[in-house]
Amino acid sequence: MEMQNGAELCFPQFLNSSCRKPTLHWSKTVILNTVLSSISLITAALNLLVIISVSHFRQLHTPSNIFLLSLAVSDFLVGLLLMPAEIYRKSTCWTLGDFTCSLYTYLNCNIVSASIGSIVLISVDRYVAICDPLTYPARITVPRVRLSICLCWFFAIFYSSFYTKDVLIEPGRYNSCFGECLFIISDIAGTADLVLSFFVPVSVIIVLYMRIFVVAVSQAHAMRSHVTAIKLQPSQNQTNKSELKAARTLGILVVVYLACFCPFYCYSLVEGNVVNASSASFVVLVFYFNSCLNPLIYALLYPWFRNAVKFIVTLKIFQCDSSEVNIQ
Repeated sequence: MEMQNGAELCFPQFLNSSCRKPTLHWSKTVILNTVLSSISLITAALNLLVIISVSHFRQLHTPSNIFLLSLAVSDFLVGLLLMPAEIYRKSTCWTLGDFTCSLYTYLNCNIVSASIGSIVLISVDRYVAICDPLTYPARITVPRVRLSICLCWFFAIFYSSFYTKDVLIEPGRYNSCFGECLFIISDIAGTADLVLSFFVPVSVIIVLYMRIFVVAVSQAHAMRSHVTAIKLQPSQNQTNKSELKAARTLGILVVVYLACFCPFYCYSLVEGNVVNASSASFVVLVFYFNSCLNPLIYALLYPWFRNAVKFIVTLKIFQCDSSEVNIQ
């Protein structure tokens, strides 16, 4: 953000070590913060609706929806914690202290890692459902899904603790002046993060969905031409169509995710290892914006989500046995 020579100091009592306040015209600041704060509020509210829907209605307790629940939790935390903190960091002096800055850095890495893991798990779930449907019920069970999600979040906690250990041990070590919140990583750590958080998961997602696309096109063609190796019963045929529709929907989810995900790591490749510099705020917010788009995709493509939202906003979920309602 632009600085002027006559700008006020964040901490006037520290004349030689205080950062200068960002100098953006007040009208632009108000408009920008209003828009970004609205997006943050909408992100948290929409993902909270997804969390309540999948958690409350027993009919939605399926493996695929539980994976979506994990993604919705990480998206909810983005809207509730990360976006407000990034808006605050971008628009004014950081007056919350070095420890809070370190906590924000840690939560940022933790939540983003869990989100990436959830997307990979969703891709694996769709791969098994489309490419090996006969063994899907036996291989992808609710207990296994819950275990895999727990492991995903545990890995995110472990990875983020290791990745941000320097600022957790010594908060504010990278700040050049009071009122700043920076996180700088070494070239080795940056390269490792690029591989583990970008190249590996993106490669897995792309390979799985290329395979899913090939199989889905083949199955769709077989259903249209009524030529299949095995005669399908009507119920099986309907199940196949349902799985293909779910694959298309989650494929859109993954494509949107990658569209928001790639700019940040492309920026990291070009600009270097200053992860939380002001110049990176735009690509960071683009990445966070994906958390707002996910529930909108559900609303457009999932009838059960729209029906669940109607039950929630009309407070019908407080009725007796509302969890047993058919909302499909």
